[in-house]
Amino acid sequence: MHANPPVRAALGLTVAMSLMMSLAGAAHADWAPTKAIEFVVPFSPGGASDQMARVIQAAITKHELVKVPIVIQNKAGASGAEGILDVKSAAKDPHKILVASTGIFTVPMATGLPFNWKDLTPVGMVAQDEFVLWVNSSTPYKTSNEYLAEVKKNPGKLKMGGTSSKREDQVITAEIEQKGGVKFTYIPYKGGGEASTQLVGKHIDSNTNNPSESIAQWRAGQVRALCLFSDKRSGYTTKVTESQSWADIPTCKEQGLDVSYNMLRGFFLPGGVAPDQAKFYENLLSKVVETPEFKEYLEKNALRPDFMVGQKFVDFLKTDESRHADIMKSAGFMAKK
Repeated sequence: MHANPPVRAALGLTVAMSLMMSLAGAAHADWAPTKAIEFVVPFSPGGASDQMARVIQAAITKHELVKVPIVIQNKAGASGAEGILDVKSAAKDPHKILVASTGIFTVPMATGLPFNWKDLTPVGMVAQDEFVLWVNSSTPYKTSNEYLAEVKKNPGKLKMGGTSSKREDQVITAEIEQKGGVKFTYIPYKGGGEASTQLVGKHIDSNTNNPSESIAQWRAGQVRALCLFSDKRSGYTTKVTESQSWADIPTCKEQGLDVSYNMLRGFFLPGGVAPDQAKFYENLLSKVVETPEFKEYLEKNALRPDFMVGQKFVDFLKTDESRHADIMKSAGFMAKK
């Protein structure tokens, strides 16, 4: 049997409408940037966040993961607040993305900045930074216990260097003081490179640098790694010095110092972007972390691989924010209201 003309017309209209809806849905699902993507790094050029952003930029370009350029903008003013607020003010703009660290919590807490990470759209975390307790290699200290025993004898006299005030390095220092029953004089520097140079020159007694910030001095035998502020040892077993790999550094907990601290490395879009726009960047990051360039970067700088997106990332942020609030309050680092 053949359908009569009115029935055929109705069927044709239904098919056409279904096809249009399908095409519209596909177009919606396949959102892609239409102009250059701006990576906003709220730190100076050359720092750990800037280095990571440029490695990712190069990997995306090399493997042609997007069809538009990636532009890096360093906005380091006000301890990172300038970059954070720049992305906050760009609501609904899917072409601007914040290259974030734990400063996304600590900067507002310490300064009273009118900002919360929930003002933005969380995209994903690609890794976590580890921290190490370093001393000058000419000192006699071989473990954190030996060093802290000396600090305890001389409260406030030994100097701990770190990047900025009331940021990750000083947060770790405050935890060491609380858990170890000791007192340092904390010396803030513009970056981990400067803190490392000052330790080599014996202008400070220790620092809490990331591995990447002290690897050259460690390899040269100028500094000694006492312990890793982590719940487990590093997984990187390739020798960095003649006798040690990152995996050979004991955790501070192994030595009785119950201090563990990791710094997130993540990405946030402005608030108000569409779900499919956020999904595009989630998919992009999932491709980035599988590139050989990014994996090499992680191992070279001893970052912990930790990729998460979606609700899992949001849950992590809630927990990490609460943890930092507790530490900042205990240390007296919260801005006065």
